[in-house]
Amino acid sequence: METDVRIGVDVGGTFTDVVVADGSGLTMLKVPSTPEAPDRGVLDGLDAAADRAGFAPADVTAFGHGTTVATNALLEREWAETALVTTEGFRDAVEIGRQTRPDLYDLRAEKPAPVVERDRRYEVSERLDRRGEVVEPLDEDAARVVARAVADAGVESVAVAFLFAFEDDAHERRMRELLREEGVDGEISLSSDVLPEIREYERTLATSINAALKPVMNRYLGRLESGVADAGVPTDVKVMQSNGGVASASVTRERPVNTLLSGPAAGVRGAAHVAGESGVDDVLTMDMGGTSCDVSLVQDGDPVVTTEGQVGDYPVTVPMVDVHTIGAGGGSIAWVDEGGSLRVGPRSAGADPGPICYGRGGTEPTVTDAHLLLGRIDPGSFFEGSADEAAVRDAVRERVADPLDLSVETAAQGIVDVANANMERALRVVSVERGHDPRDFSLVAYGGAGPLHAAELAAELDVPEVVVPRSAGVLSALGLLISDTVYEEGVSAVRPWTGVDPTTLTERFEAMATEGRKRLAADGYSPARQRVERAVDLRYRGQSFDLRVSMPDGDLNAAALDAAADRFHERHERRYGHASPDEPIELVTIRLRARGAVDPPALSMASGTAEAAPHTTRPATFDGETTETPVYDRETLGPGAAFDGPAVIEGVESTAVVPPGAAAHVDDLGNVVIEG
Repeated sequence: METDVRIGVDVGGTFTDVVVADGSGLTMLKVPSTPEAPDRGVLDGLDAAADRAGFAPADVTAFGHGTTVATNALLEREWAETALVTTEGFRDAVEIGRQTRPDLYDLRAEKPAPVVERDRRYEVSERLDRRGEVVEPLDEDAARVVARAVADAGVESVAVAFLFAFEDDAHERRMRELLREEGVDGEISLSSDVLPEIREYERTLATSINAALKPVMNRYLGRLESGVADAGVPTDVKVMQSNGGVASASVTRERPVNTLLSGPAAGVRGAAHVAGESGVDDVLTMDMGGTSCDVSLVQDGDPVVTTEGQVGDYPVTVPMVDVHTIGAGGGSIAWVDEGGSLRVGPRSAGADPGPICYGRGGTEPTVTDAHLLLGRIDPGSFFEGSADEAAVRDAVRERVADPLDLSVETAAQGIVDVANANMERALRVVSVERGHDPRDFSLVAYGGAGPLHAAELAAELDVPEVVVPRSAGVLSALGLLISDTVYEEGVSAVRPWTGVDPTTLTERFEAMATEGRKRLAADGYSPARQRVERAVDLRYRGQSFDLRVSMPDGDLNAAALDAAADRFHERHERRYGHASPDEPIELVTIRLRARGAVDPPALSMASGTAEAAPHTTRPATFDGETTETPVYDRETLGPGAAFDGPAVIEGVESTAVVPPGAAAHVDDLGNVVIEG
């Protein structure tokens, strides 16, 4: 038996997805998530995978994990009791925030609750200027008084964020020493470690979030690592970061803020890889699971990364894959609002009890239940539950059809249409609103529910083709197996671009690269597998936003800086429709990404034959018309298989729909390609 076994485990709201790669190919499966103890679901998945694939835990050489623990803690505000120490006069900056309002015309709009309450925020006399020069030394006597007050408060974690600490972190580090000397034994996060970049509010908020999540993530990873080790797995756990790379559990413990988009980032990375293997580099991605739908954009084979993300009510400016999330999943509940309008989500039936058709006690109609009534799914084909259609029909009639004076079938179609409208808007956010034409992209649909909706969404957006990966139901878990280890650092140094010395900039890049390579070496990556990517954030003088521009390797010179300026003008023109080549440019942030390359597993999972023969038919409804629709078994469809819609394709992890007027075929890797 092949002893090189790699495992990816992604925890979702409804299911925990597992992919195993070994010498015999890929094994994919789902187990129910355990929201009250996510680590238990991971271990259940490990046990089920070992039974299904027939490997011994001792043979596992890589264990990748996508988690929602930090995300859920932030969204549900179940974080640790945290204190904030900041520069005198800036105690309330983290609560005041920006001038932006949640709703411009809502006079009663409220800002989100601060991560650190005011009675846990402390000021210290110290000050640096914008170049890092000391204007006012750190008052150590006053700092000790603050440190004792923090110790007496008994908080679990402390955030330290001083003004312009990204230029010189000496004051923050000395404050940490004083906190320890005065008896603070909890976690401490420094802004110069977490996010050493400009914009005081965002930097302080990110540091506060990191501090509030550290105890939560420490406890979770501690249980998970112990459970994995007790199961006999000898390798370390690697955790997916928001930027699309994995990192060691030890680094994740220190920077939990970098995992807020852990699961979605894994899915986008997996989608980019699958599309690339099929010869498609520019794609929109759509991950629709049980509770939400995540959409993103991949250009030239790489997921678009942003530092302007938002998680829940909070702007989070750490590097993350540009994912837009809405509350539209298979478990999203349909309801009628006070104005008599049909709504879908954001409330979800989740994993327990789940949709009514799962037979686990659900009572409220969901998107999945609507698909059952339309004949598009058979829960019995992928879930061991009782598909009680009568109970589904009664619930849709009572909660949706009767209040709107509709038939049950029309109400079910309305539920799907409303969910589609929500997802179409989300796809426009990451494409049209970012300056991209959807007609130039393919749509990769995955998650348990994504392929049910993808073809209809593509038709609305004029996207030419939909790619449904063979691993569509577990693509986030697959993404964990093909993701490189990535350590990303950024340090702000606001300067006129014409005043930047190429030699000094080279030295900054080299220092960052040295640190990145040390981390990769500690993770076992040889120099041959280490990659370093340089970039700078630039802006026109006076702007409050910036754009990232790649920089070449090696020693930089004036010509390299001029070329970077040209690339900035080009990017600005493409992004905003105009550029000002005569305007002065500023350097904002220096960035470096250290990457440890992995060998992705082969995707040649294609089985079946080119003869597309349905294994059954059933009545299915499309646009109000019910027709006897062929149902295909995904496992029997091999490369070359082709057929016209309407059709339903049932797989172990997901179901795909080919609507009337569309055609489907299976490519060489076993992906279903739907063209309208």
